[in-house]
Amino acid sequence: MTRVDAAGRPQRTALWQGQPLAAVLFDLDGTLLDTAADIALALNRAVAEHGWGPVAEADVRRMIGRGAPMLVHRAAAAQGRQIDDSTHAAVLDRFFHHYGALQEFDECAAEPYGGVTEALHRLHDAGLRIAVVTNKQQRFAIGLLQRLGLSGWVDLVVGGDSCERRKPDPQPLLYACESLHVAPQQALMVGDSINDVQAARAAGVPVVCVPYGYNEGHDPRTLPCDALVDTLADLPALLLLDEQPA
Repeated sequence: MTRVDAAGRPQRTALWQGQPLAAVLFDLDGTLLDTAADIALALNRAVAEHGWGPVAEADVRRMIGRGAPMLVHRAAAAQGRQIDDSTHAAVLDRFFHHYGALQEFDECAAEPYGGVTEALHRLHDAGLRIAVVTNKQQRFAIGLLQRLGLSGWVDLVVGGDSCERRKPDPQPLLYACESLHVAPQQALMVGDSINDVQAARAAGVPVVCVPYGYNEGHDPRTLPCDALVDTLADLPALLLLDEQPA
């Protein structure tokens, strides 16, 4: 007889290094979605209002991580600007305005990376709880997941404004585990940067990384993670017992 979870979904055997696995926590930007073009567009619209020069998208890709407040600091530093708290707050507010407007006016260019849709579908249908744990504001993360048709496979979204502290602090991961009623040792973090690795290590959660995404200047293949997968299409075979090669 096939076991089912609390939501009536069939449960298959999911393991991480021989131990039962109940949940997978995914980073968003650079792991599930390529959002750099949207972030760069919103940032440049915000800084232009303050007389700053534009920031190249390639540079923005290296600045993403640790949330929008850090993005503004990094953009200022890249232009040799020292900004006070009030200027930082003003630029950040306008960044949020313009980023939200991209969704409101259907200007979003964000897309899932290859293999993401398939992986979320298969893991969710196998009975694993799925959370997105991101430093992006929760409302923006939820909006993107809904827009791209991924929200049906996600049980929980923890944003950068959901907890007192953001990744690399472990608090968002621990909050996700508590909300999903899963022990940290029965969860797995999947991310793309040292930010995700440090948060997972501090939370006592194993971590798998992808080699693409926004790595904050680190070579992704040198990240001190537990495993590396080329695409998320490879993840189900790593976790689901009946999909692993004999």
